[in-house]
Amino acid sequence: MTIAVMLVLEIVFWVCAALLVWTQAGYAAALWLAGRVVPPRAEPRSDALPSVTLVVAAYAEAGVIGAKVANALALDYPRDRLEIIVACDGSPDATALLAREAGADRVLELPRGGKIRAQDQAVEAARGDVVAFSDANALWEPDALRRLVAPFADPVVGYVCGQVRFVNDEDGTNQEGLYWRYEMWMRAMESRLASVTGGNGAIYATRRASYVVVDAVMGHDLSFPFTMVKHGWRAVYAPQARATEKMVPSIEGEFRRKTRMMSHAWPIVVHGGMLSPRGYSARYAAMI
Repeated sequence: MTIAVMLVLEIVFWVCAALLVWTQAGYAAALWLAGRVVPPRAEPRSDALPSVTLVVAAYAEAGVIGAKVANALALDYPRDRLEIIVACDGSPDATALLAREAGADRVLELPRGGKIRAQDQAVEAARGDVVAFSDANALWEPDALRRLVAPFADPVVGYVCGQVRFVNDEDGTNQEGLYWRYEMWMRAMESRLASVTGGNGAIYATRRASYVVVDAVMGHDLSFPFTMVKHGWRAVYAPQARATEKMVPSIEGEFRRKTRMMSHAWPIVVHGGMLSPRGYSARYAAMI
């Protein structure tokens, strides 16, 4: 191996190492420094509550859908301003029947097309000005919906994600790790400075007017925030809007979940428009 080749390999190695350090520590440090310099945005507040449609896309969720609908009905939100839609994505079990028995306002029995297409059809049927989304196995705190919709008092906010906390399957003990809390701190800083770069599927909402139909392989968690920004909206984080979700019970199950997440994430990065600077402010482009 020649000296020139060794030099190139050494440069590549150190560049890769530097990128890893930047991802895990440098970016957070940059957010912290920016937060010390940039004054916080004035966040408008309003006592008016928008009409909301809560959408739960469900496939084979007979074991949890009753509890989920009951949890939605128990939210501290005016019942006449809340519509609950369960979109059954070709469920082979009694999910639809149990959702109706639990008190869902509408149950859509759809052919199997995937979670995103089920959500799309639920939004078409929705009557609320705001459309909120949750997983069938995620339970919201009583004030979560009020907290989630509060940022929509700002007319430029098009997307809001809340905070999901992970609990174990046995006694409900909080299983959040340091890394997840670190991620949530960065999300809060992004929201304060511009807009978030990612969300979660357990608790989030959009204006019905800002909702966009995306490629099903991309999902909403990563594609919605930057897409909203490109369409002129802000995408923000509401940490007081809290939900809990049970952790995957095994390492093997978590590995499959992460593999599935990555298979959805790469199409967004490669051809989903994330890397195009068109529509970004300079600050948000730097975050991406």
